[in-house]
Amino acid sequence: MAADPLFSPAFRDALVILGATGLVIPAFHRLRVNPVIGFIIVGLLLGPSGLGRFAGIAPWINYVSISSRDIIEPFAEFGIILLLFSIGLELSFRRLWDLRRLVFLLGPAELVISGMVIGLLLFEFTPMGMSVALTLGFALALSSTALVLPMTGTRSAIGKPAFSMLLFEDLAIVPIIFMLGVISPLPGSDDPGNLLKTVALGGFVVAVILVLGKFLLPRLLRQAARTKSPELFLAVALVVVMAASLATSAAGLSPIVGALVAGLAIAETEYRMQVDVTIEPFKNLALGIFLMTIGMSIDFEIIVQHWMLLIIAIVGVVLVKSLVTGGLLRLWGAPRGLAANIGLLMASPSETTLIVLAAALQARVIDADTAAFWQIVTAVGLTATPLLARIGSDTARRVEAPPPEITREASGSGGRTIIAGYGRVGQMVADMLTRHEQPFVIVDADIDMVEIGRERGHEIVFGDVARPGLLDHLGLAQARSIVLTMDDPVQLVATTRSVRAAHPDLCIIARAKDAEHAAQLYKAGATDAVPETLESSLQLAEAVLVDIGRPMGLVIASIHEMREIKRNKIKAMVPDLMREPLKAASRLRRGEETAE
Repeated sequence: MAADPLFSPAFRDALVILGATGLVIPAFHRLRVNPVIGFIIVGLLLGPSGLGRFAGIAPWINYVSISSRDIIEPFAEFGIILLLFSIGLELSFRRLWDLRRLVFLLGPAELVISGMVIGLLLFEFTPMGMSVALTLGFALALSSTALVLPMTGTRSAIGKPAFSMLLFEDLAIVPIIFMLGVISPLPGSDDPGNLLKTVALGGFVVAVILVLGKFLLPRLLRQAARTKSPELFLAVALVVVMAASLATSAAGLSPIVGALVAGLAIAETEYRMQVDVTIEPFKNLALGIFLMTIGMSIDFEIIVQHWMLLIIAIVGVVLVKSLVTGGLLRLWGAPRGLAANIGLLMASPSETTLIVLAAALQARVIDADTAAFWQIVTAVGLTATPLLARIGSDTARRVEAPPPEITREASGSGGRTIIAGYGRVGQMVADMLTRHEQPFVIVDADIDMVEIGRERGHEIVFGDVARPGLLDHLGLAQARSIVLTMDDPVQLVATTRSVRAAHPDLCIIARAKDAEHAAQLYKAGATDAVPETLESSLQLAEAVLVDIGRPMGLVIASIHEMREIKRNKIKAMVPDLMREPLKAASRLRRGEETAE
């Protein structure tokens, strides 16, 4: 008889993870607990050191606990890969060149000085040898990309230097792990030829990914976009990131290097924004699983036995890293408040610290007890990252007023109009905005229309406004107005409602099929809704009056007056629609079916 899949540990753990994500995390959100802390606490409570410890006493606990960290660890690694991929999507070769001084000067200085100081302190005050102390020093000097960047972005005053240092640290994982091989007592691990071979092969693989990204990726993504299938587009994006990660892994580099390079390659195409929005839910879920594994790595027995040493270690690491990072930023010319903010934000160890500790354990540079102790230090430090971020922000406010760009912002988005849809209506709006020298950006889900817009010199991106988060990526918070020109009446109403809920003061102009549809749009929050039937009728009336000899000025004035009368009548329909929403929605659907 086949085994019941319900008794499979992997299946039970998957149910617990999804249940925690869908039920427990919203509860933390309602209690205003940071989701990062929420996921770590869930992993701590439901993992082998929490409820899982009592599974032998009460068998039912197996169904509400996670039996093994090893089962879900591949999903956690996938979350880190998707995070680095999304970081690559925010880059471009030009932006990387602009950040070169921050990445390759400030980044190495921060990592080397922090690692050396922590390592020397460990060598001085513990019985560790120099090689073990420096290994732990450089591992603990790494900061958390997974936690810091979602809080700061990559373009704000805080995010730009933090991102630059984190980017260098992610790249530095490769040589750090190689150095573990050099100092490893295992036979054959110190062969310098292996290092040179891996560097050469890894460089070749990265170059191949970038070349293929330039010539093959646009064609591949264009074909996926033309199918208008979100599932196929998502599948292609995931295949690209996983293929690049596997390629760099096969070459001896970290898979996150491949993910970063794949994101950088896609960032040079017009599909960057849609890819980023498409993978967002998967990235967040996988990152949540990763944070659960952090909580699962905390062992209560070790905490009870060594609680004083743990406190000293955590405080020492945070203090050294915050002072080194803040001091370097001050030398770089950053204001005191900004330097203090970033220093505290990056003071905790990192998820990559756990990777280095695991590699050091495998290379027998450190023993199992040492690895377990510093894994707990890392896990507790990661849990404290949101708290350190809050302390850093408060410190910055006390030291000096924060700079005006301290909040996360979208590049080049201030004060422009967003045009959703590049059909005949959207093209006319774009042409008129161009004539009046008003800045705008266009978004359309039809890749052929995107290519037409680019040929005409317009700034246009590929993307579906129905996807949550896309308009935010376009800088909706800083936009002067948004013009909705799509030909789907239901989508127009839904988009208007969601935009108005998020941005109460934004000017929203929407295309309407007829008067009833316009009333629906006004009810949803449109500033102006323009019915096609009304405008065509007014244009006909204007042409007749002018052609029969009426004065142009008088005709235009009367047309404007009639338009205002009709608009007020449409707005007067809104209270009736509010009282009879189902009837109004039915009329709207009938109008859509008639149009088809």
